[in-house]
Amino acid sequence: MGVLQGVRIVEVEGLGPAPFAGMLLSDMGAEVIVVHRKGGKTAPGMPERSVLDRGKRSIELDLKNADDKAVFIKLVARADALIEGFRPGVMERLGLGPEACHAVNSSLVFGRMTGWGQSGPLAHAAGHDLNYIAMSGALWYSSAPQDAPVSPATLVGDIGGGAMYLVSGVLAGILQAKTSGQGTVVDAAIYDGSAHMMNLLMALRQGGGMPNARGQGLLDGPHWSRTYECACGGYLSVQSLEPQFYAELLKLLGLEGDAEFQRQYDKALWPLLTERFAEIFKAKTRDAWAVIFLGTDACVAPVLSPDEARRHEMNDARNAWYEVEGVLQAAPAPRFKDQGDWAPPRSPLRGADSAAILAELES
Repeated sequence: MGVLQGVRIVEVEGLGPAPFAGMLLSDMGAEVIVVHRKGGKTAPGMPERSVLDRGKRSIELDLKNADDKAVFIKLVARADALIEGFRPGVMERLGLGPEACHAVNSSLVFGRMTGWGQSGPLAHAAGHDLNYIAMSGALWYSSAPQDAPVSPATLVGDIGGGAMYLVSGVLAGILQAKTSGQGTVVDAAIYDGSAHMMNLLMALRQGGGMPNARGQGLLDGPHWSRTYECACGGYLSVQSLEPQFYAELLKLLGLEGDAEFQRQYDKALWPLLTERFAEIFKAKTRDAWAVIFLGTDACVAPVLSPDEARRHEMNDARNAWYEVEGVLQAAPAPRFKDQGDWAPPRSPLRGADSAAILAELES
C-alpha cells in the first residue's frame, strides 16, 4: 500500500525519464501498467528485468495493430493518467494522441516527456541529457572553472529536469481532474525543467552570489566549495558555506589562526587557498578524513560509490540502498509516516501480465 493507492497509470514503453517517472509513481503506491512493444527487445545496456519497472505490471501490445490499439484504448479509458516519452506527434500518428484518448476518458491526464518540448525550433530534433541542460543554462556552473562543464550522468536533466517534473505535473493534473472532471496534457520538457531548477542559483545571482563568470560565485569558486583528492586516490567533498561552518572546518584542520584562511570570502585568495587545501587533504586517506569530519558542522563528507554508500553506516540507519539477487537499487523517496518496511518488488518480464490484464478488461 502507498499514498497513491487507487491511482492507475498507463505507461508507454520508453527510455530514461518516462520509465523513471513510472517507477516513482509505482513506488508511491500507484498501479502502473507499462505497455511494452510486442516482440520488442530491451534497449542496449539495459537488463531484461529493469529496476525502473519494479512494482509495475506489463502487457505487450503492437500499437500499429487495430486489435491491440483497441486494447490500449480500453486501458486508457480506466486510467487516471498516461505517460509517454516519444517525440512530438508520434502518438498522434498512431491515432492515440490526447484528442483520441480524451474522447474515451475526458478526465485523463496525458503526460508527455521530451527533451526540447512539444513545440519550438528543436521539438523534433534528437538530443540527450547533456544537450538539454547545456542549452537550458543548467550546465553552466558545473565543474571547476578551469575544467570543461560536466554533470553527473542523467541526474540533472533526465531525472531532475525531466522525470520529477513529469511526476509533479501528472499528480497536479490528477488533483485538478478530481475537482473539475477535466483532464489535461502535461508538456514536461527537460529543457524547461532543468532551467526551472536554476532559480535557486538565480536568487543567489540577484544578491551577487553567483555572477555569470564561472568560478566567481559562492558555490563554484571558493576553496571551501569543491572536492579534493586524498592520499588513497579517493575524494572528499567540502562545502562550508556559512561562516560558522567554515570556522569549524578551520578548527578541525588546525588553521583557525591562519590569516589567509580567515579571509573566507576574499575571491583573490581563492585560487591560492584551493592549492593549499589540495596539499592538506592529500596528506591523509579519504576514510581517515571521514573519521575527523563526519558528524561535525564542518560540512565535509567522503565521496562514495553507490556500492560504498550501501555498505556505509549511514545506510544502516536510513536503508536508502538495497542489493537483492545481485541488483543494486535505491529505496523509494520521499518517505511517508507509517508506510512500513519496504522491500524491492520484482520487475516483470515483458508481457508477463498480458493475459491477466486482458481478462480484467473483459470483466
